[in-house]
Amino acid sequence: MRQTLSMRFLLYRLLIISNTKDHQINKVMKTYTSIRTSASTLPQGVKKYGINERKKTELDHLTIQVLNAQENVSQYQAIVTSLTEKSTSFQAFLATAGTNKTQAYNNKLLVDQMVQAAADLQSNSDIAFNELVLANENTKILSAKINAVMKKLIYSAEIINKLANLVIRKKALNALISDELISLISTSGTDANNAVALTLVALQSTFTAQVSVMESETAAGLEYAQSIALTKLLSGDVPGGSATSLLGLFNSAFTDARLNYASLEKANSITTKQLDKAKANLSKAQVKYKSLQSGLAAANAAALAS
Repeated sequence: MRQTLSMRFLLYRLLIISNTKDHQINKVMKTYTSIRTSASTLPQGVKKYGINERKKTELDHLTIQVLNAQENVSQYQAIVTSLTEKSTSFQAFLATAGTNKTQAYNNKLLVDQMVQAAADLQSNSDIAFNELVLANENTKILSAKINAVMKKLIYSAEIINKLANLVIRKKALNALISDELISLISTSGTDANNAVALTLVALQSTFTAQVSVMESETAAGLEYAQSIALTKLLSGDVPGGSATSLLGLFNSAFTDARLNYASLEKANSITTKQLDKAKANLSKAQVKYKSLQSGLAAANAAALAS
């Protein structure tokens, strides 16, 4: 009896020292088996008591395994819960980053269109300004030519008028001068005066056109200068847009949004893989836990039946 009690006490101490670890429990069980073998020579009543102690030890062993499995399930469940929350947060961040990236891309396209429109405006303004400068020069040349023609017409009209006066005086002295000649000279004088008047109108129209062309040239020059300033504001002085221009700023914003989205996408992918792995580990731990629970229940039933 004392030997059996000593065996129980030794087994209890070994279980405490082992700290419920599986490989140490196996070591304890081997030690206990050795002790039980050495006690096989005990009387029959003592042997029966030893068998009961062995079953109790097996039940304790299974209980410890169930507790360890339960602890593993709790740990894996906590990991899964944490990773699920992390994954949900990353998905929300990723959705926001995707919206920001799309908006940044749309803004970039809008600025690109504005830059192209400004470039077209500058090109058209340049063409219009050059054409108006050329038109102004041509108008000046035309005005000079009309002025020269008018001077010649005025001179011609004066000559014709002098000739008409001379013929009329000669007619008074010489009746042989035909009336038809006098009429023809008078008509020529009238036509010359009309030509001078019409030329003067043409010259005035030319001056008016020249004034309009000059005003248009001034407006076109101002438009061209403003288009250059607008292009500089949008894209700067370098191709692709300087860092301080609107094009450069929006390009930089799109690049940052794209990199931020890629970073969040990578982090979300890593978290998803970690979550899948944790779920698999949790599933294995739950299966093991249920299996050990079933084994413990069966062992308890067998112990009660004996």
